[in-house]
Amino acid sequence: MLRRLRDWLDRALSPRAPAPPDLADLEAPDLGAPGAEPPEEPAPPGADDIVVMPIEDAIDLHTFAPRDVASVVEEYLHEAQQRGFREVRIIHGRGKGVQRRIVRSVLSRHPAVDGFRDAPASRGGWGATVVWLKAAGDAPP
Repeated sequence: MLRRLRDWLDRALSPRAPAPPDLADLEAPDLGAPGAEPPEEPAPPGADDIVVMPIEDAIDLHTFAPRDVASVVEEYLHEAQQRGFREVRIIHGRGKGVQRRIVRSVLSRHPAVDGFRDAPASRGGWGATVVWLKAAGDAPP
């Protein structure tokens, strides 16, 4: 899972492909011609496909499988720190507290974390955790 997440982050951070050529410069295919096939629509993403998500100052863990939460949080913290975030919010939900314990376990040992606490009520209360990150040069990779 960690490898897939890193691949996803590498693609998300890599420079975008060059812009397509001007549409006026392209010849449109004659879709009415005999034997011409209409263009195929892309298939919807499958369960194992990587979906690119931007790195922002908050991450909602509800979209991730419970078995992946620890590795997702570790990679998210690393990438958030590399992008210069000093405070992030991890939304784990209230429930029975299982995800919260997993998140807190990762936070307590992650080298990028300077501190953390429950989010204020206006930002999710005990269903989210606010994390303060060290500056990018302050923690080992």
